[in-house]
Amino acid sequence: MKKRILGRTGLEVSAIGFGGIPIQGVSPAEAEAVVRAALDHGITFFDSARGYTDSEAKLGRALAGAGNKVVVATKTMARTAAAMAADIETSLRNLRRDAVDLYQMHNVASDDVLAQVLAPGGAYEAMDRARRDGKIRFIGVTGHSREALLRAVATDLFDTVQHPYNPLEAEWRSDVIPAARARGLGVIGMKPAAGGALGDVPAALRFALHDGVDAAIPGMDAIAQVVENAAVGAALDPPSAADLASFAEDAARWGGRFCHRCGYCKPCPNGLDVPFLLLIEAYHSRYDLRDWALERLAGLEKKYADCRACGECAARCPYNLQIPELLAAAATKVV
Repeated sequence: MKKRILGRTGLEVSAIGFGGIPIQGVSPAEAEAVVRAALDHGITFFDSARGYTDSEAKLGRALAGAGNKVVVATKTMARTAAAMAADIETSLRNLRRDAVDLYQMHNVASDDVLAQVLAPGGAYEAMDRARRDGKIRFIGVTGHSREALLRAVATDLFDTVQHPYNPLEAEWRSDVIPAARARGLGVIGMKPAAGGALGDVPAALRFALHDGVDAAIPGMDAIAQVVENAAVGAALDPPSAADLASFAEDAARWGGRFCHRCGYCKPCPNGLDVPFLLLIEAYHSRYDLRDWALERLAGLEKKYADCRACGECAARCPYNLQIPELLAAAATKVV
């Protein structure tokens, strides 16, 4: 497995990292076997989140004893200093580590959220304190909004930036990636297979690793996936002509149906969180995380059936998605 330096952090990470979403859906023993296989195949970078139910705990169990041979990252949606401080302590316990190598502010989706976390009493305050106390080593930011992450990068307060990067979401190379590079930030590509929308995962990984990111973090919940993905990181071949053809087929197949979670559709006049509702359907259908999806849906005040099909979201969508139709279709699947 080839290694790369994660920007100004100086952390050496495997080119292929381990995305911690899918192991929510397997048993602790199965998760441990998959993580152990990842270690055996040279994967040294592991990413989770407080919102991924038991993912942190499963990683903590599987990585016990790995020490500084691995780089562990996690993240949280906490927006206040108090909530962030509490989540950092929970992550340390779950991951069974004295310090988390990279703690990330999860899904900074707008200027308002960025202002909130950076204000006095905001989440960044607790992250900075935890870094000074040795509980975390570096601070990162993640998101799906290019505009919000560009502004986050410009603050020079973050060491890494994590965002989607794949053949269906390549627009990041026009602004966020060069801005991050100019300031020395590490760049982490999440959803390299577009959340399961791309049929050829190795091809998608070759694309991501040859076009701007330091590490790509596909989700894995089976040893066969580990072996296949690790082989890409060992060879680091560029995308082939066949790869490019497969991307074109995927783009045609998903045209008009793939949500980028950019947030331009918000706010919904009826209060629906449209990107999150479409994400729930993706996790249910493409990640096979049915229980996780149904639990998240149950916690929402407004669900698919509350869409009035007014069309305001579709009019604002820069990708011309017919969002009311997508919500109606999702309502028939997430049951």
